Amino acid sequence: MKMNKNFLIWVLIFVGISLLMSFNGSSIRGAAEEKLAFSDFMNEVENKRVAEVTVSGPDVYGKRIDGSAFYTYTPYDPTMVDTLRKNDVRVRAKPVDTGSSTFWGIFVSWFPMLLLIGVWIFFMRQANSGNNKAMSFGKSRARLIENTKKVTFADVAGADESKQELEEVVDFLKDPKKFSRLGGRIPKGVLLVGPPGTGKTLLAKAVAGEADVPFFSISGSDFVEMFVGVGASRVRDMFAQAKKNAPCLLFIDEIDAVGRHRGAGLGGGNDEREQTLNQLLVEMDGFEENENVILIAATNRPDVLDPALLRPGRFDRQVVVTNPDVKGREEILKVHIKKVPLAKDVDLAVVARGTPGFSGADLANLVNEAALLAARKDKRKVTAQDFDEAKDKVLMGNERKSMAMDEKEKMLTAYHEAGHAICSLNVKETDPIHKATIIPRGRALGMVQQLPEKDQYSYTRAKMLSRLIILMGGRAAEELKFGYDAVTSGASSDIAGATNLARSMVTEWGMSDLLGPIQYADNSNEVFLGRSVTQNKNMSEETARLVDSEIKRLVTEAHEGALKILKSKKKDWETLAKAMIEYETLTGDEINAVLKGEKIDKTKDQPVSAEKRTHSSVPEI
Repeated sequence: MKMNKNFLIWVLIFVGISLLMSFNGSSIRGAAEEKLAFSDFMNEVENKRVAEVTVSGPDVYGKRIDGSAFYTYTPYDPTMVDTLRKNDVRVRAKPVDTGSSTFWGIFVSWFPMLLLIGVWIFFMRQANSGNNKAMSFGKSRARLIENTKKVTFADVAGADESKQELEEVVDFLKDPKKFSRLGGRIPKGVLLVGPPGTGKTLLAKAVAGEADVPFFSISGSDFVEMFVGVGASRVRDMFAQAKKNAPCLLFIDEIDAVGRHRGAGLGGGNDEREQTLNQLLVEMDGFEENENVILIAATNRPDVLDPALLRPGRFDRQVVVTNPDVKGREEILKVHIKKVPLAKDVDLAVVARGTPGFSGADLANLVNEAALLAARKDKRKVTAQDFDEAKDKVLMGNERKSMAMDEKEKMLTAYHEAGHAICSLNVKETDPIHKATIIPRGRALGMVQQLPEKDQYSYTRAKMLSRLIILMGGRAAEELKFGYDAVTSGASSDIAGATNLARSMVTEWGMSDLLGPIQYADNSNEVFLGRSVTQNKNMSEETARLVDSEIKRLVTEAHEGALKILKSKKKDWETLAKAMIEYETLTGDEINAVLKGEKIDKTKDQPVSAEKRTHSSVPEI
């Protein structure tokens, strides 16, 4: 911006000089009141009306006897002076002023060259300053974040252990001697690992806000460029900037974009991404020490990172940022409801118990949806009912009541979802039913939502087998009620879910007696020409056939188990299906009441018990 102003000033100076020189020649002439033709001038001389003249080359300035001034331009006339003298005109001679015209001529002739030189100097200075994007491929794209809206650890909830580890980084940046006097060395790099939406970027901002030091932010994809060597150049420039502003923080978001395993791609070891990674490894822990420059990176795919990146001396510390527990969810909700007026019936502890598995981003979205629903109904405050409806919308999608379904399709959907529900109520281990509906939600025509009673971190074989039976309950219900040839494509998502679950049981969790507790899964998927290439390195063709047969056995046995349950519980299944057709949506408590033969009063709100407000996968059609 400063260079642009300087260039504009010089242009104005040249224009001013040009105007000055152009008007200089006419300054004397401006004093004359009249411009005469040469013939008129000679007539007036011959008629004795001219008193005196001043001759300066071809220009003649004069005064008449009456005192009026005039000007004329004379051609080459050797007899003009004799004529003036014969008519008693006083003649003065003045040398021609060639200074201005000579300067103006030189300036005009050299102006194009001067202009080209000026433009060349302008672009060269722009390139050297890094402002010209077309000539600065190798410049770092790291942005210096100004703490205009400072984020601190007080703004981060539900991640107490992660904050405790990062507080040491803040203490080091504030008082390095506190650690160095005992021989301690602060980690050069901190890797934040966790699922999406858990607050990894927010934690990095909080570290910068607490330490009150320069904070540079960049994405892993910003290093990758179509030109070879550009990524490595950007890494060098990024660390050069950081050293100038030390002590400071460097934050690389989604580092897996540039930090994947070397040699795993189809492009060999000399591709642009691997060169960038090599330069990053050298800058983090090479011959030159990066004192007081701490690198913080975030990823949700630590399994694909190169081992050299994770060794001590580079990313010394890995901070796992997981989904919050019930206490953490309550603290996160308190942060997000600061600007939301709540009704007295809203208990954040109840909402927190009803949302296990939710990340911080999920909870923020839940509060926002509840506020939008309340505003849509012209309420002054957000109620507990708004939170329940918002949770259903987040988990199951928005209701599509305008979608037209004929009676036959509505009946098929009711029996399908009733099949899921009855199987869920009659297997060994399962989660309580939160809600069953045949109203289309999201991409599903209907669904049965099961919600765990508490946070779950591991699952038993019995629960996985029960889950398979529940998933196949919809297809089994269609076969029993409408016949084998009348089954529909509505169970496609159920079949996909059952197949993926069975595959994980066999290849990842060692839940197959035939194949034993061995991991056969291989996640090395590479992309070649836009297509995913899966390399099954962990099993032979014979083992692959056994894996396929085991997956088929588990899904087939689950389907047979669902048929067995529905045949033995046919009366309950028919009763629930008819109730689904009548009421369209039933809560878990209402389903139990229907099976007991009790009447359902839908005119009253029947809130779901707090113990059943939780989150799990949903069988749907």
